[in-house]
Amino acid sequence: MYHFIINPNAGSGRGWKVWRAIAGYMDRHNIEYEAVLTNGIGEARDAARELTKEAGKPCFLIVVGGDGTMNEVLDGASFHGPLNLGYIPAGTGNDLWRSLHMPASPVKCLKKQLQPRHFSMIDYGVLSYGKGEPFHRRFLVSAGIGFDAAVCQAALDSRLRSRLGHMGFRRLSYLLLGIGQFFKCRSSRGYIVLDGVKRVEFNNILFISCHIQPSEGGGFVFAPKADGKDGLMNICVVSHSNRMKLIPLLLGAMTGRKKRYKGTRTYECREVKIHTDAPLPVHVDGEVCGNVNDIQAECIPRKVRMMF
Repeated sequence: MYHFIINPNAGSGRGWKVWRAIAGYMDRHNIEYEAVLTNGIGEARDAARELTKEAGKPCFLIVVGGDGTMNEVLDGASFHGPLNLGYIPAGTGNDLWRSLHMPASPVKCLKKQLQPRHFSMIDYGVLSYGKGEPFHRRFLVSAGIGFDAAVCQAALDSRLRSRLGHMGFRRLSYLLLGIGQFFKCRSSRGYIVLDGVKRVEFNNILFISCHIQPSEGGGFVFAPKADGKDGLMNICVVSHSNRMKLIPLLLGAMTGRKKRYKGTRTYECREVKIHTDAPLPVHVDGEVCGNVNDIQAECIPRKVRMMF
């Protein structure tokens, strides 16, 4: 039995179109399945928790949506039993799909997951934040504080994003929102602590991103060396007193150019603590977590069993 969790609103309605194509294929080939269609924030998390709650029972779970839907499923899923996780992209950014080099066609994606040549064990991260008893959120692609999270925050209620999404220009919406936030969002002094040992201070942090996979925001490659199977996170710190000098970095990230730019530093670690003097917005896989000063991220190695 295959279980599907679908976000029909993903990608400005693309999720529903993709699901119709997938359901049609399953019906034509008489493949048994059950489907849960979500309508709001948190429903994919609840559905994943319910489907994976029985310890020892194998579960074949395929997510239809964007990176945010996949994030909710990961966050709610239990790993007490054998969980085989699939993914069919239908969102705006689709950075997980890009990093895993999956087929562009939803039906081809489905076929590979119904008859996988192999299962791949990949890493995920856990972000901890908040005062007192901290909140914990899992992530499969990236988590960050500062500018990249501000772009995600701006995208939540953006009419521009919705309109461009309907027209098929999903990546362009992130670019235009990014340009706007580049001049609006604040920078801050702060520091990072890598694996509890190495402390590095910065004066003008624009953003810090923690990567399991190389790209975020619809293909902006801030961590080209990130490998989702090596048990490590790649940390990208972007900090410069003259913000205009960071523009080549953003353009290079957009085109995937592998070059070192002024104002950016990268590190590898299993765990990182991040402090900023000013509260800055935070995200996990593009999902906004509010504004805070302190976050901590940890890599959990090779825990997610993916079908693709």
